[in-house]
Amino acid sequence: MNFGQAIATCFSKYADFSGRASRPEFWWFFLFQILVSVAASMVSDLLNGLMVLGLLLPALAVGTRRLHDIGKSGWWQLIMLTGIGYFLLIYWWVQPTSDDAGVYDAASA
Repeated sequence: MNFGQAIATCFSKYADFSGRASRPEFWWFFLFQILVSVAASMVSDLLNGLMVLGLLLPALAVGTRRLHDIGKSGWWQLIMLTGIGYFLLIYWWVQPTSDDAGVYDAASA
């Protein structure tokens, strides 16, 4: 999956928290968020705030689908609120696809 395909997939599944997301899909969208945030913050703080709010739901959705791909529940993203939990999430997000993650396949849901 390339950069454009990942962005298109994430926006087409804007609020889809079921199924799985591959590592490239997640990380390309993560890079997209950073680039858009940097560009928006150069223009104005208000635009950056609106961009963050606009990309929050698809970011949570692709993060949930990425956790599903390694066999974890999307609810684990709540540990991000602790601050230090972000490091654990990054560790999980870089893990390869798990064989036992079939429980989260969209077809079985």
